This record gives sequence, C-alpha cells and structure tokens, in this order.
Amino acid sequence: MAVAFRPPKRAVLQALRSLVYPGVGGSGSTCCRCPLGEAYLRNLEEKLTQNKLILKEELKTLLHLCESRDDVELAKNVIYRYHAENRNITLGEYKFGPLFMRLCYELDLEESAVELIKDQHLRGFFSDCTSFNILMDMLFIKGKYKSALEVLIEMKNQDVKFSKDTYVLAFAICYKLNSPESLKVCTTLREEALIKGDILSRRASCFAVALALHQNQVEKATSIFSQIMNPESIICINLNLMIHIQSNMSKALIEILKDATEGNVSKFVKKHKFSEEVLAKVREKVKDVPALLATFDELYGKLHVNGQVTAYTLDALLCHTPKDLKSRMVHLNKRTVSRRTFQPLSQSLWAE
Repeated sequence: MAVAFRPPKRAVLQALRSLVYPGVGGSGSTCCRCPLGEAYLRNLEEKLTQNKLILKEELKTLLHLCESRDDVELAKNVIYRYHAENRNITLGEYKFGPLFMRLCYELDLEESAVELIKDQHLRGFFSDCTSFNILMDMLFIKGKYKSALEVLIEMKNQDVKFSKDTYVLAFAICYKLNSPESLKVCTTLREEALIKGDILSRRASCFAVALALHQNQVEKATSIFSQIMNPESIICINLNLMIHIQSNMSKALIEILKDATEGNVSKFVKKHKFSEEVLAKVREKVKDVPALLATFDELYGKLHVNGQVTAYTLDALLCHTPKDLKSRMVHLNKRTVSRRTFQPLSQSLWAE
C-alpha cells in the first residue's frame, strides 16, 4: 500500500546476529540457525518457566532472531511477561511494537499481529501509531479490509494519536470496503481531524472523494474536493472528471478536455493526464448529444497524440506509490530476500 516504513539498518541487524552467533554476519546464508542461537532461545524459555525477569535487551535480541512461527510463539510469551513486568515504566522506553509488526510481515503472521494488538492484557505495549500503521498496511496489501478496519477502530479505542499516514490508510481502507458504513467512518474521522487541526494529505482526501463518488454522494465528494490544496495531480484531475460526470455536467466535461489539449502551456509544464477508464465514462455521458460526441472524439485523438492518456484505472492511480516515496525506497524494491529469515519475500510492505 501507500505508506512506507524504513526497516532496521543492515549494520544493526548484522551486529545483533554477530552478538549471538559469533562468526556469522547475516550475509544471506540459508543454513540452519547456529546452535548458539538455539541455545539463546532455549535460555529464554527456561527464564519463562522459572519466572525470572525478562530484560529489555533480551526481548530486543529475541525479536531480531525469530525465524519461524514457533519462534514467534516464544516471542509472544516473552512479550506478555515483559509487559506485565514493565507496564508502568513506559516513558522513554524502547518501542517494540514496530519491530514485532515487521517480524509478522516477513513471516506472514498477520493473524498473530492482530491478536496481540487487540489483546487488552497488552494495552500500552503498542502505544505508537507506527505499529498500527504497519499492521493496517499489511492487511490492506493482503485484501483483508475488514480486519484492517477493526485494527483502525482498536487504534482509536486505545487513544493512539493518528499520523498523516494513518489517515491515508484509514480512508483507503474505507474506500476499499465501499459501503455506507465505511463512508460514515471516513466522514467521522475526517470531521474529527479537521476539528483537531490535524493535517490531511491530498492523497487521503482523494480516497475520501472516490469513496463518496462510489456511494453516489456527489455533493459530499464535491465539498471534499473543493478543500484539496493544489488539485493538479493526475488523481485529482480524473476525480474532477468523475465529479462532473456524476453531476451530469456534459458541456463542462468537454471544456475541461479542451483546455487540457489546446491550452497554451509551456513545454516545461507537466500536462494533465487522463485515465482511459475515465475517458470511456466521459464518452458514455456525451454519446447521446452528437455535437458533444464529435468534439469528444476529436479531443480524445489529440490526447492520445500528446501522450496524455494512461491505461491505469482510477483505482490503480489511487493505490499507486507516489514518486517521492519510490525514490527513497529504491533499495527496498531491489531487496527480495528477508534479512531475518533469508527466505524470498513475496512482496515488500514498505514499497507498496
């Protein structure tokens, strides 16, 4: 999905591995775990059995060493013990939540992540928005939108402060669910954000506009769109066309396309691009008016000649990773093997 999260630096992970596996630098070997690593895990199991104190560094190292579902089960037990011993010492403490969520991603254990983040016995352990954002992004990527919404509601119930990325994820989840109930959730969150003075990104607002259009709430979509600052992105351009289509403003549609093809714009200014899918809907809207249809067909040809038509659907444009995030995540796009398990990654959470 849409939101990018930077993993621990490689040097840090290699250092942790070297600490427990002397002579092993974590360069990508697929062999079985070093016996010293196994001994470290067994030692933690014994500490649990003997009800000994779990130290912060022990939990941190454990989360970096987990390679399997069984390891994660041990980590969960250690987390419960650690949180029970330290629930009242949270100020300035290390945040384990994001580390555990990334672990669950690499091992495809979103169910375990959801279970723990909703467990009332761990209230306060996942006190940061990053943990919830990673989990919602993970569920979004897998198409589990209802579960993602449940996590969003849990985040709100736990009074975890929303970030800009949280709003993008929240509105994207509501957009994918595409129901009157999800529109109500989206509207409520948006109104609360505006009251609190939280900043809503253009991308988040675009998801809200698209959802309102899907639910035939054209006035609401128009209102939200009118509040978007600098609506010049390819998504905004196509959403604007959709608003005009659903508002039955056929002549205005033609004028928008005419301005895009015939405007005296410098070659250094990026031209507006239109989705083939949206243009097909424009044609459908004007097909019963011969004069408008003829003008549209002429403009349609010019748009193609000028390279102003994209094959991406509006949905694909909405869920596409912005360029500014791509540029920072090039190294992650190239990485196809987990640094933790040395197994192939099916997809990259941070590059979606």
